[in-house]
Amino acid sequence: MEPNENIPAAEPAAASPEDAEKNSPAEQPKREGLWETIRSLLIVLIGVYCMRTFVAEATVIPTGSMENTILIGDHVFLNKLLYGPQIPYTPWKLPAVREVHRGDIVAFRYPRNPSVMFVKRVVGVGGDVIRIVDKKVYVNNQRLVEPYAHFQFPSVFPLRDNFPPSLKEIETLPAAWGLDPGWAHEMSKYIQKDGLHVPDGYLFCMGDNRDNSLDSRFWGFVPLDNVVGEPLFVYWSYDAPTNEWTSDSLKDRLKFDASILWHFIQKTRWSRTGKGF
Repeated sequence: MEPNENIPAAEPAAASPEDAEKNSPAEQPKREGLWETIRSLLIVLIGVYCMRTFVAEATVIPTGSMENTILIGDHVFLNKLLYGPQIPYTPWKLPAVREVHRGDIVAFRYPRNPSVMFVKRVVGVGGDVIRIVDKKVYVNNQRLVEPYAHFQFPSVFPLRDNFPPSLKEIETLPAAWGLDPGWAHEMSKYIQKDGLHVPDGYLFCMGDNRDNSLDSRFWGFVPLDNVVGEPLFVYWSYDAPTNEWTSDSLKDRLKFDASILWHFIQKTRWSRTGKGF
């Protein structure tokens, strides 16, 4: 029997919602656009910048003025929150967590050239009277106990080992000893019979390596506003002389960087990693 061509074909049954969900093509993962990538990088860079500006900063110690406390080639993290970091491009600073005390090791902008960072120990604060006799340091007529002080030479020199010099002596001290001309002119205003008087808002700082440190004896007081932070710990220490860390020659810098790669294992002072202050 021939099928009846006039009978309409049956329509397919409507799919249930569950079947429609099963049969729908899988969603394609959304590709991250260029702006999202740039935005993520900007957030990371801003975060790093804020950390470096307000929390911690890495720096290398290129000279031996703080030996044996801090060695040439020690790379340290500075805690910048303690003394109120400055807000960039403004004269304002965040509130300080605590004050600077005698005996603290601080990093500060060199008063004679603020682009240079120095690390020294605080010997006197505002109101203190400083006197050095035969390498022995007296603050407010009390001798300091300084187990960290390091001496290289037995000889005793004016300015370095007997301080402050007499007013007549200042004029005779040779510039070759490192005495800053500006400080030589200013120093007499703070010298009295009992010693050098540190003005309020300033610090008197010295290196622990007393025979090899250009410090407040030679160039004057450190304004409190110049203090950046204090060393936290050594994260890497590499044994190399001062001239290699401080060279401005591109050729010498590239040569030194190549030397670090070649001698990284041998010259890294592994025992100093993590050393705190």
